[in-house]
Amino acid sequence: MKVNYDTEVDVLRIVLSERAIVESDENRPGVILDYDADGNIVGLEILNASKHAELPNACEFAVAS
Repeated sequence: MKVNYDTEVDVLRIVLSERAIVESDENRPGVILDYDADGNIVGLEILNASKHAELPNACEFAVAS
């Protein structure tokens, strides 16, 4: 999984899989889901991310046991 925040366009992108994107759908205004050929979600984009996240350029990662 990869997380990328582009400050120039204020977009937060989360890539779940490197599979090819064959379809994208704006599920809600400003939230775009990317799908592979089997209909699985392989990534998502949040437009205007700084309006939705307190610190879009910071990321905390934890694994629950």
